[in-house]
Amino acid sequence: MSGAGRYAPSPSGELHLGNLRTALLAWLFARASGRRFLMRVEDLDRARDAGCAARQLEDLTRIGIDWDGAPVTQSARGPEHGAAIDRLAAAGLVYECTCTRRDILSAPSAPHAPPGAYPGTCRDRGDEERRAARASIAPREPALRLRAPLAELEFDDLLLGRVRGDIDDLVLRRGDGTVAYNLAVVVDDAAMGVDQVVRGDDLAPSTPRQILLQRLLGLPTPPALEYAHVPLVLGPGGARLAKRDGAVTLADLRELGVGAGEVLSRLAASLGLARPGERVATAQLIRRFDPALIPREPWVWSGATS
Repeated sequence: MSGAGRYAPSPSGELHLGNLRTALLAWLFARASGRRFLMRVEDLDRARDAGCAARQLEDLTRIGIDWDGAPVTQSARGPEHGAAIDRLAAAGLVYECTCTRRDILSAPSAPHAPPGAYPGTCRDRGDEERRAARASIAPREPALRLRAPLAELEFDDLLLGRVRGDIDDLVLRRGDGTVAYNLAVVVDDAAMGVDQVVRGDDLAPSTPRQILLQRLLGLPTPPALEYAHVPLVLGPGGARLAKRDGAVTLADLRELGVGAGEVLSRLAASLGLARPGERVATAQLIRRFDPALIPREPWVWSGATS
């Protein structure tokens, strides 16, 4: 097959077992289907960049994940992101927004709108209102929002089946100039030739927004683009795995005598691709991989000695 899968970590911290498990699944989906596998460092949010990109890539290599070509750095793709916003603006689909998060949360919501949805406060301002609103927040710049022509959208997911999601007037660029994730991921996936997106199922609700942007920008969209949202890893308390759960990164586990090979084996066992305690290599997992057999429930990590 042509096309590619990808993994796109944010360098906000070291990868934990949940990140590694999702990366392994994305790699297996791509390699088992004959696709290339690509890497992208999603470093747009400079405030959250902890400088972990190199360590993240090293950890992926340690558990046997490889990729084709050099990793793409998202922050280097500003001109492409800006060009996409310009295209949407030329079509009359972009407007300025001066609302703060507090403004949005305190504004009356439209009937049946999901919690936190943008209520459209700035959507229909005239020129004079827009100038006054811009002046009222100076020197802060307004954000740019999409004038979404749809309120909801459905798509088919390889694991979740038919998924419906709400769409509001999402941010395209924040007031500080940072391009929003939903726009950047759509533009970058298309530019990289990605036609298979495998990621955590917590991101499924944002997918309808991204599919709408794909359509508006004339980029590949389902069914030419596959989505598979995979179950997360939970900590002992039932919440999504985090550093507070103890030894959850390769470095943490290495200090306890748990090497990268054993981590891979545990991840494989959690996916039904290896027997508990069986030592495996990623090449073996490709031959065993069947998307239909992936567990649909989260995996609970109960500790390094479990």
